[in-house]
Amino acid sequence: MHGSGLELALVFLLAAVIAVPVFKKLGLGAVLAYLAAGVVLGPDGFGLVRDTDRILNAAEIGVVMLLFVIGLELSPARLRVMRRPVFVSGGLQVLLSALALGAIAYAAHLHWKSAIVVGLGLALSSTAVGLQLLGERKELNTDYGRMAFAILLFQDLVAIPLLAAIPLLGGAKEQTLTWTVAMQAVGAVALVVIGGRYLLRYVFRVVARTKMPEVFTATALFAVLGSAWFMQEAGLSAGLGAFIAGVLLADSEFRHELESQIQPFEGLLLGLFFIAVGMGIDLDRVAAEPLLIAGGVLALLLVKFSILFAVGRMWPGRLPPREALALGGVLWLGGEFAFVVFNEATRVRLIDSVVHDRLVAMVGISMALTPLLLIGISRLLRQIPVAPGGGPGPDFDDIEDHRPKVLVAGMGRFGQIVARLLVAQRIPFVALESNLDTVEGLRRLGNELYYGDPTRPDLLRAAGGERIKVFVMAMDNPDTNTRAVRLVRRMYPDAKVFVRARDRQHAWRLMDMGAKVFRELFGSSLTMGEEVLVALGMSPDMAADHARRFREHDNKLLAAQHLVYDDDVALRQTSRESRAELMQLFAADSSGSDDPAQVPLPEPPKPVG
Repeated sequence: MHGSGLELALVFLLAAVIAVPVFKKLGLGAVLAYLAAGVVLGPDGFGLVRDTDRILNAAEIGVVMLLFVIGLELSPARLRVMRRPVFVSGGLQVLLSALALGAIAYAAHLHWKSAIVVGLGLALSSTAVGLQLLGERKELNTDYGRMAFAILLFQDLVAIPLLAAIPLLGGAKEQTLTWTVAMQAVGAVALVVIGGRYLLRYVFRVVARTKMPEVFTATALFAVLGSAWFMQEAGLSAGLGAFIAGVLLADSEFRHELESQIQPFEGLLLGLFFIAVGMGIDLDRVAAEPLLIAGGVLALLLVKFSILFAVGRMWPGRLPPREALALGGVLWLGGEFAFVVFNEATRVRLIDSVVHDRLVAMVGISMALTPLLLIGISRLLRQIPVAPGGGPGPDFDDIEDHRPKVLVAGMGRFGQIVARLLVAQRIPFVALESNLDTVEGLRRLGNELYYGDPTRPDLLRAAGGERIKVFVMAMDNPDTNTRAVRLVRRMYPDAKVFVRARDRQHAWRLMDMGAKVFRELFGSSLTMGEEVLVALGMSPDMAADHARRFREHDNKLLAAQHLVYDDDVALRQTSRESRAELMQLFAADSSGSDDPAQVPLPEPPKPVG
């Protein structure tokens, strides 16, 4: 295709707009749509795009951003809860798969170093496809879904040192690996870690105070791409730099804001990456060597399926046979990191272009076949009776329970009280605050909260909104609370929403959206009124009873006025009736020594001297 960059962008976007809805409708997933679109657009398809290498090099930024987001997700607390499933099950799967597939590659006359890289590359499964299939089937929270997530997490972790080691292995093969090169690599990692820890947060604090979202977005992109470029210049993987930057910011107050800023770019560029991979699949190679490619795909699927089934049945998962089979069916495919691994291996001449094309074709075909094969496996599993016993080991019990189910937006005077009560009950929650001074002050006191605006849908998604059961909206600004409630109701209609209301009018508007309202001064004012009655001579028990009955009456009135608050005449009539009802409610208590009207006020103290 002859044309400008604008024409190329239009072709890619049009392909995505057409292919993704069609494939999603067929239940095949977006990743496969991108791959198919790439095949159609590429040199072996309609030939609309010829320079596939240039497109692929540019699209690898999507993988860099994916690694940054993965780094943001890897908080130490989460790894600690999942340590056995991640490192035992995931480690066994990668080790056994790499040994088996590497042995096959070595038997095919590859150099032993090349065979190691090929075995490890093929041992990795597609995080994008695997999680998408589990999400579409609503099986992420099943026992095998949790096991699959743990294994994918370990694969993402092991991909980082693998990408870092490939240039070193390539240098060793060419007898150019020296202590100087090794120390240069270690020094580059140390500089990224030290510089990131002491500089990145300071830079983001300065930029956040400008309150200009576009500048924050530019800074986030600069941090990701800058760390990736620096590592690449040092001879290591660009993805390693992005991953380290993400890990350094995983426990910072900007974690969710960064994730929300990067994910749109990551999703778009990752889609472009898959299109470029599809364009790079050599259909002529597949047509020229159909038995070799088919045999490679079959070996890949069978080896990984067998190992995944065995790992699923072992400790710490101890999955029943049905779920172990399902685990194998979801993760037996190749992965997107394999493309990056093989491209890197080709760049440093660990494998030649012919082997690269064969491997890319095998991985691409395995990704295309997996959704179809999983449908067949699911039908087969329905015919297998559920075996008694088995089940997950204790290491899976709390993986999801430790993920927050409550989100508190607004950590001012109101939200802090709610948050402290949750902390006292050891209930995990996500706290968001758009005032950077408040965030810094509370973090210095040891509180965990994040910077961000809860009225943005991308930020709610980044904060894990899909698993939140209770939203607490406690911002100072009534309009901000209203917009946030409206957004939550649209995105998560089944969640419960508790919201701070400024006054009755504000409360009525929030009640229209099905939120549970709490007027910000009502409780404290009522408590003060109760204390005033006691100070006037009423017994504490009677004062508490009066306050309780007044609360019930006023809440009933609030609900009644909510039905007519847009009708001024009806609203005034309801108010008059309420006053009469209130006077009658306490009329029975107007006599006796406990009546504050009959009790003289305490005399003020006489002045001295």
